[in-house]
Amino acid sequence: MPASGAKPAGATDEAGAARAVQQMFDSIAPRYDLLNHVLSANIDRLWWWRAARRFSSVLSRPDAQVLDICCGTGDMTMALLRRRPRGAEPILAADFSRNMLARGARKFGSARHGFGPGAPYAIPIEADALHLPLRAQSLDLIVTAFGFRNLANYQAGLDEFFRVLKPGGQLGILEFSEPGGLIGKAYAVYFRRVLPTIGRLICGPVSGSVTGPYNYLPTSVGSFPPPPELLAMMRTTGYADAAWQPYTFGIAGLYTATRPTVS
Repeated sequence: MPASGAKPAGATDEAGAARAVQQMFDSIAPRYDLLNHVLSANIDRLWWWRAARRFSSVLSRPDAQVLDICCGTGDMTMALLRRRPRGAEPILAADFSRNMLARGARKFGSARHGFGPGAPYAIPIEADALHLPLRAQSLDLIVTAFGFRNLANYQAGLDEFFRVLKPGGQLGILEFSEPGGLIGKAYAVYFRRVLPTIGRLICGPVSGSVTGPYNYLPTSVGSFPPPPELLAMMRTTGYADAAWQPYTFGIAGLYTATRPTVS
């Protein structure tokens, strides 16, 4: 049976899973950026840049309505902003972790101040990805980087993104995956044994938990639908042109799709 959504330890239903994920990211927010960069050897910066480049055509349109959902501390948002022209409509940067969003908001504010009048900017919004406070068919682009995997219900997320995309609007989901072959075996050792140890050393105990988010990350990636399965879900939802582009030997990859112009 396809995975329905994130299942943090101890969560018994979707509401509990969502609360657990929210609390976890609120707890690790102060060290989240450092943790990401160390654990990925800064390759995550390349992934954000490549994902943003994929959507250069829509980002270059000043009137394009863009949402970075599950934006976390805003690194994907910043990559998107660098491809927006002066005077463009702001990017909406949404997350339901208030502590993560607060850190992102500081980045957005600094960028706007540094680039001067007319510089592209982002508006932080505290919102749940499964219940977006946006009108139907109002967005030209939705991007999410390493957040979709944490949704309590993947199908509900695809449905909600479809609802708010305009006909012809594009979706990009940047997510981890599990590569195959020898690289996959080596990565699995790092991901399941080394990464949790480094995470605890960098961030220390989280909310009294001994393992917490450091074990959740590899577990969540392992239970996330593989590319063919998620692509099938996207097509069943109604998306067209669903595709997956692997990054760095398949450690991560970008899913792309479009809401058809004709139903």
